[in-house]
Amino acid sequence: MKKFTTIALVTLLLIITIFNNYSFAESEVNVYSGNYIMIETTTGKVVCEKDSNEVLYPASTTKIMTAILTLEHCNLTDTATVSHNAIFSVPVGYSHAMLVEGEVLTIDQLLHLLLIPSANDAAVVLAEHIAGSVDSFSTMMNTKALELGCTNTNFVNPNGIHSDDHYTTPRDLAIMARYAMNNEIFRKIVTTTKYTLPATNLYPEADRFFKNTNELIMPDERDAVDNYYYPYANGIKTGFTNPAGECLVASAKKDDKEFIIVILGSGRTENGLSERFLDSKVLFDYAFNNYKTCNLNNENALLKEVEISNANIFNKNMDVLIQDKIDVLIKNNQDLNSITPTIEFTSDLKAPIIKNSVIGKITYNINGNIYTSNLLAGEDMTESTLMSNILTTGSIILVVFLLFKLLKYNKKRKKKSKKKTKDRTDYMYW
Repeated sequence: MKKFTTIALVTLLLIITIFNNYSFAESEVNVYSGNYIMIETTTGKVVCEKDSNEVLYPASTTKIMTAILTLEHCNLTDTATVSHNAIFSVPVGYSHAMLVEGEVLTIDQLLHLLLIPSANDAAVVLAEHIAGSVDSFSTMMNTKALELGCTNTNFVNPNGIHSDDHYTTPRDLAIMARYAMNNEIFRKIVTTTKYTLPATNLYPEADRFFKNTNELIMPDERDAVDNYYYPYANGIKTGFTNPAGECLVASAKKDDKEFIIVILGSGRTENGLSERFLDSKVLFDYAFNNYKTCNLNNENALLKEVEISNANIFNKNMDVLIQDKIDVLIKNNQDLNSITPTIEFTSDLKAPIIKNSVIGKITYNINGNIYTSNLLAGEDMTESTLMSNILTTGSIILVVFLLFKLLKYNKKRKKKSKKKTKDRTDYMYW
């Protein structure tokens, strides 16, 4: 019994040691937040995460989707009028831009108000301008979210004012943020630190001045103790309600590397510091110091050559092409040569095969991230049949016969040429 207990204890210690040494992305970074995800912008692949599929309240990070739809349905020079509902639907305590009923603003101005001071009234103005009502706009938001692949999201308003039916996940928000950052106008606005709203038809002064709520991009805003400025940060959006906690969608770019972080439900440290900003700086440093992107292949790259057994005997070998460009996220010390793909063909490769038709799939599993592309036929492959074999054999015989005749003809000509040369030489000698 004692011997059995000793063996069990040793086995348990061995298991603990193995798990402690195993490289889990979550355990490599020490942060406060309980729900977060960090992705690389180019590939969209996950660097690290923790409970990123948990459904949570997004607060004002909702406005990323509002901005996406605005940029896709409006011109920046279009104008919208502030409605009564846009002002009075915003509860007391929520951020607003002091808009006036009947005031006319451009879409560009409203986007700056939406994304810099996180104005809830501006969000409603945009929603009503685009869809006619908040409810109709919310339907558009949910449709777009599904289109992007966000399967655990439901929006009921354009600004994130709390509702139990208004929710998303860190993973879904990361998908939205990555999509939004493909738009240069969005990128420019979320990097803007300060904004002054010009005078309008009903507000004659240009005294409505706003600061960005994202302190990662705001240098020297606080003292040295709680200065959250991060020199590589370039966006994106904060959010806060009591039920949602402190939320943040942040991005940072250094050289050719860019990462996006989503943190939901964060809070404050014992010293009253913001966990979301502290965590973002730690996570960004971790990513920049440990990860890089590499190109495995370009579009339509040659994978290999395969033999099609039933193809025409003149052309049995076919190029297999990788349809898509594949960029991968790997650790700095990871060897690309150690990465081997899984190759699956749709069926036994048999002629006839049409050029550029899909014949299979290539898949890489790298640190838990999946990369895949279709495989294409590099050329047309015709089937070998009795008639084609007869024609092919006949063609070969004909070619061989013609070559033989040509060689024989050339040999005969050479003999005649030599004889003439000899006769001419003999004549001259005589």
